[in-house]
Amino acid sequence: MPKFYLTTAIDYVNNIPHVGTAYEKIAADAIARYKRLAGFDTRFLMGNDEHSTNVVKAAREQGLDPKEYCDRMEVVFRDVWKRLDISYDDFIRTTEPRHIRGVQALFEKIAAAGDIYKGKYEGYYCVGCERFYPEKDLVDKKCPIHQTVLERLSEDNYFFKLSKYGPPLLRHIREHPEFIIPEIRRNEIVNVIEGGLEDISVSRSSGAWGIPFPIDSGQTVYVWFDALINYISGVGYPESNGLFSRYWPADLHVIGKDITRFHCVIWPAMLMSAGVPLPHSVLGHGWVHFQGEKLSKSLGNIVNPLEVADRWGADSLRYYLLKEVPLSRDGDFTWDLFIQRYNSDLANDWGNLFTRTISMVHRYRAGKLAPGAAEEDLTSVIAGAIRNYRAAVDRYELEGGIEAAWEIIRRANRLVEERAPWNLAKDPARAADLDRLLGSLAVALQHTALLLYPIMPAKAHVVWETLRLTPALEQARFPADGALLPPPPAGTVLGESQPLFPRIER
Repeated sequence: MPKFYLTTAIDYVNNIPHVGTAYEKIAADAIARYKRLAGFDTRFLMGNDEHSTNVVKAAREQGLDPKEYCDRMEVVFRDVWKRLDISYDDFIRTTEPRHIRGVQALFEKIAAAGDIYKGKYEGYYCVGCERFYPEKDLVDKKCPIHQTVLERLSEDNYFFKLSKYGPPLLRHIREHPEFIIPEIRRNEIVNVIEGGLEDISVSRSSGAWGIPFPIDSGQTVYVWFDALINYISGVGYPESNGLFSRYWPADLHVIGKDITRFHCVIWPAMLMSAGVPLPHSVLGHGWVHFQGEKLSKSLGNIVNPLEVADRWGADSLRYYLLKEVPLSRDGDFTWDLFIQRYNSDLANDWGNLFTRTISMVHRYRAGKLAPGAAEEDLTSVIAGAIRNYRAAVDRYELEGGIEAAWEIIRRANRLVEERAPWNLAKDPARAADLDRLLGSLAVALQHTALLLYPIMPAKAHVVWETLRLTPALEQARFPADGALLPPPPAGTVLGESQPLFPRIER
């Protein structure tokens, strides 16, 4: 069985997740669920980044010890991901012993390669980003992300010889263009490397909250050097067998476009130094804006994903974000467009196909499907939609996968209007035509449930279970190319019809 190891960025725990944070996790979850349906031995890692100055500040504001604060925030974050139906296999915290072991082991490898030395750091540091900035990257001495004025720091730190790895990084990117996706991110990183890399500080001399620096007890490991290593410590590094040998190198890191330099320059250079294989791909996704503006606490436009999920279901939020915000670019969240998508796509299209199909099977056939093949025209549409879906999602174009599923939904809804089952039911001589139509609609629903399971797992379950299909949806697999799943068993009494997506009344 082929394997697929997928990770997301780990999150600072100084604030609860907003809709932009949720977008990354939802997208990664959809990819993980898809890979499982495709028969991959899938491992999906998420986690919390706890060694941050921002975390210390947030803990102090609540009168808590940093570790106690992080323990509480783990519960908060896990609850958010549970309510958004995120199916991670492992959740790592950077305060865990397994992670600390991994950090120290990788550092020892990098130090043994001669790539660590002591020096003085003088420059600008953004606490919000937990990042050092060269002066050329500032705008009026402000952080380009947070727009805050930065003070110049001077510290005796340890440095990593990042400058040494410019040529091998460029060579790797050119030989493996899939290493950085989409192309716009790859071009950005190539420009950065070609502009010349500087050695980076990998320790901090201020503050005790962090992993002790292995060769100097007076320093702590720089938070980004620490955090990046979670991707290997989460599968058991430095143990050479077990999960690490089974899953590393990672197949996909899903991260925001603002941290591509860490993941596409610093992280692979660290791995090269330590002699560890590089991940296959890093996907730097765009941002979710609110009504055209970047999500910002100061602007008061933070959208809490649980507000949407608790009111209209997690699946409606998952659908909207994956439909409207392609991973390759920025997208926008607005309440008007959310309601429009919900009512037109979910309530009217998929929801209506489901409720009226199940209702007609009960009304005209006492809930039982007759034996027989589906309409040839519809089966052709379904087979084509599966091909289109898989091709799109294999490229991480989740919006294309959704569009492929809607090819089936639109054709099935048109079939109802064209064949008018309410008229067929009035003519006993056309009973076979009605049976075939109802069976065809059930097959359409079966395949929409399969294709939309990674996007909307809860509602896909409702459809699958109402059709009394086996095995359970989590154990289902895509049919061979050009083929369809075995149809719902004839004679089985289907579950009752229910509103899949009750309309939102404005």
